[in-house]
Amino acid sequence: MNYENIFDAHAHYDDKWFDDDRSTLLDNIKSKGVCGIVNNSVDLKTAEKSIEYAEKYDFMYAAVGFHPENLDDMPADYLDRLAELTKHEKVVAIGETGLDYHWDIPKDKQKKVFEEQIKLSLDLKMPLVVHDREAHGDTFDLLRKYRPNALVHCFSGSVELMREAVKLGMYISLGGVVTFKNARHSVEVAAEIPIDRLLLETDAPYMAPVPFRGKRCDSSMILYAAEKIAAVRNMGVQEVLNITCENAKRFYNIE
Repeated sequence: MNYENIFDAHAHYDDKWFDDDRSTLLDNIKSKGVCGIVNNSVDLKTAEKSIEYAEKYDFMYAAVGFHPENLDDMPADYLDRLAELTKHEKVVAIGETGLDYHWDIPKDKQKKVFEEQIKLSLDLKMPLVVHDREAHGDTFDLLRKYRPNALVHCFSGSVELMREAVKLGMYISLGGVVTFKNARHSVEVAAEIPIDRLLLETDAPYMAPVPFRGKRCDSSMILYAAEKIAAVRNMGVQEVLNITCENAKRFYNIE
C-alpha cells in the first residue's frame, strides 16, 4: 500500500552520511509519500545549509539553533545571528537546542545556552525544538520555568514525564526507537500520549527503525514507526500519518 502525509518533524540532511546521494534522495522522496521535512541545525553552518535545502525543496523547512554538543566555536553574537536567520520565510523554529549529559560537556554552559535559546524562541514567538539526553531533570526545570511552545524531540522519558510535557502545552516526537525490542518507555508513551500532541520524526540519518537498525535512515522510514504506533493504539497507519502531519503543521505554523 502507498501511504501519504509522511511528515518528518526532525531530520539532519546536512549530515555527511548524505553527501554521496543527497540530491537524488531528496529529488525523489515525495514519491514515497513524504509531504514535509524540518531540517534541524546544530550550529550556524548547518543552519545555513538547512535554509539552503528549504529554498531548493518546497517540502523542506529549517530550524536554526545550537546543539549542546556544538558549543565550542559558538560566536559571542550567536543569538543575534540566529535571530537574523529566522527572518527567512522557511525558518520555522529555534533548534535544536537542549541538554546532553551523555557526553562530558560542561553542564553550566549547556544550561546557559539552552536558557538563552528558550528566551530567544519566546522573544521571537517561535516554536522551540528540544534535545534532552540523560538530562530530564534539568531540561524540564527550564521548560517549567519558561513554558515555551516546545517539541521534545526523540522523546526518551517515561509516561509520567510525557504527561507533564503535555500539561505544559508541549508536543513530543517519536521515531525509529519505538520499533526497537528494548523500547518499553517509547512504546508506552506512544500508546498513552494524546494523539493531538504526537509528531513523527526520523532524526535522519540516525535512529533507523527495525529492520534497518544501524543503517542510514531517511524520512520515508517513518512508516515503520507509524506502523508500530498504529498497532499499539489500534488505529490505521494512514490515520496516524494524517494526524501527525496536521500536528506538525500546527506546531511549526506551516500552512
